[in-house]
Amino acid sequence: MSAPFPLDQQLCFSLYSASMAISRAYKPMLDALGLTYPQYLVLHALWEQDGRTIGEIAERLGLESSTITPLVKRLESAEFVTRARNPDDERQVQVHLTKKGRAIREQCGCLGEALLEKSGMTVEQLGKLNRKVQALRNAVAGMV
Repeated sequence: MSAPFPLDQQLCFSLYSASMAISRAYKPMLDALGLTYPQYLVLHALWEQDGRTIGEIAERLGLESSTITPLVKRLESAEFVTRARNPDDERQVQVHLTKKGRAIREQCGCLGEALLEKSGMTVEQLGKLNRKVQALRNAVAGMV
């Protein structure tokens, strides 16, 4: 049996460590807003489409509903969102942005700017890299 490649030659480690580096870069800004990165992702999914169900948010983020529910509860406690049962299907919980949840979107714009600055890449280069990583994710997840 051959020895595995060193970590720096393994794509999975490069993607993982890049993700961790980005999270560390975002952390001070998110801390100042009173958000964790997973909470930010939930808000972002709602900025794309307000009124999503817990299941729809989970699907959009590639997570389980059981992971999303506590995030949404904390966002509700912080008054960023409200939760309500779907009147047409009581099994579904719909999540809506509050005024505060919509307003914080402006303040989160600095995250992308910080990544752009720290990366030393152009918008076009980051866009191309993002499309390649998405294609890899889709292929590995069987979403092609």
